[in-house]
Amino acid sequence: MLIHWKPEKESHIPIFRQIVSHFEEGIKGFEYRTYSRLPSQRELSKLFDVNRSTIALAMDELKALGLIVTNGKGGTRVAELPDGVRSFNWSDYVEGSMYYPNREIIQTINNLDFDDHIIKLSSGAAMPESFKIAKLDQLIKEAAQTTLTLDYTEPKGLLSLRAVLSEHLSSIGIKAKPEEILVVNGALQAIQLIALGLLQTGSTAFIEKPSYLYSLNILKSFRMNKKGIACDVHGIKPSALYKAISRNHHSMLYTIPNYQNPTGRVMPIDRRKKILEVCEELNIPILEDDVYRELWIDEPPPPPLKSMERGGQVLYIGSVSKHLSPGLRIGWIVGPESVMNRLSDIKMQVDYGASTLSQIVTELWFKSDYRETALNEIRSKLKNRRNAAIAALDKYMADLGTWKKPKGGFYIWIDLNKQISEAQLFQKAIDAGVLIYPGHVYGTDEGSAIRISYSSESEERIEEGIRILSNIIRNL
Repeated sequence: MLIHWKPEKESHIPIFRQIVSHFEEGIKGFEYRTYSRLPSQRELSKLFDVNRSTIALAMDELKALGLIVTNGKGGTRVAELPDGVRSFNWSDYVEGSMYYPNREIIQTINNLDFDDHIIKLSSGAAMPESFKIAKLDQLIKEAAQTTLTLDYTEPKGLLSLRAVLSEHLSSIGIKAKPEEILVVNGALQAIQLIALGLLQTGSTAFIEKPSYLYSLNILKSFRMNKKGIACDVHGIKPSALYKAISRNHHSMLYTIPNYQNPTGRVMPIDRRKKILEVCEELNIPILEDDVYRELWIDEPPPPPLKSMERGGQVLYIGSVSKHLSPGLRIGWIVGPESVMNRLSDIKMQVDYGASTLSQIVTELWFKSDYRETALNEIRSKLKNRRNAAIAALDKYMADLGTWKKPKGGFYIWIDLNKQISEAQLFQKAIDAGVLIYPGHVYGTDEGSAIRISYSSESEERIEEGIRILSNIIRNL
């Protein structure tokens, strides 16, 4: 019997009562099947990190409820319950579904991201102040008063928004008609639609190592593969591309060239041109995830790969989630019209289009006369937080690891000098009130590393979080 649950030590509910409730729900809900053998009291005591007496008390209660029986040497087993006592067995449906659950560590991070008591050196969301700086309340009121009814929009999204996006893309060197733009519910849905609409079972996504895509189970759920490509300080190594990629037109290269998640690096223009040349030669399409572009701090990033392509080989993803508001859930894909037609058809099958209100708000944001001023203020605040994070790292962790000062974005990648248990570091950091991302989440398999973010916390809390983190690392 596999048990993936543990009692909450800080809960006001007695631990023995938590254990009783857990097994009662599991037995009645078919999670623990009739006649299946429970671990011994010694094993449960170790698993739950509680005294044997607590386990014995819980087992006595479960016996009294008729949920378990003890058969001498046969150990303790789940009892056969009378009809009407059990709940419907959803576990087989849940466990047998095609979509893989998030890894347990990702689920933990997702839940703790909403805990106000923890210092979030993990968040990839826009700064909380962005809402006020961008005057989103004003834009939302204006959107609510528009004469446009909040009806479904056409499959590719609100035409007026796509026209505005076309102008915006032109300013960064991408020529795209509204028909070549698809509005989506953020960059993550863009990746899902591309996997569903363009790749096949067994296709391979070639990705940077480390990469954000390692933290997702999207491709695994669709029976597709991920393969890491070696990188240096400038991003993907062209020579590594030649070694890894066969001429398979059903595979794709995924890259985040600006302020990469998780390393924060920027791919220089010469490397971008070389990557385009290699992929053109190998006949491999490129998925360019450029959601961090507006978050430059020291200087604007190089032009997108999409702006330098020659044959429509690049699909380009943009979003307002990182600089404006993640709650709007608005992003876009840019590519050949035939490809956008395919993806928009799938999107209509999935959700029948992005929120009309959010699309209107986003359109008003791009049309606002203060947008660039607001972006500069966001960048200024982000710069202060980045500098505070770097100063704290220099102060508390100079002898513990190495890192580079990011030129934009949210993230600092720290390679630790000594091999430690990232799992222990993650848990001890949570226990001390700090949330981080361990390096292995992003596909690292050598050494120890962590990713920290400076987007969501004040400068004071960033320093405090790094100080706490440094003490934990020293004690591991």
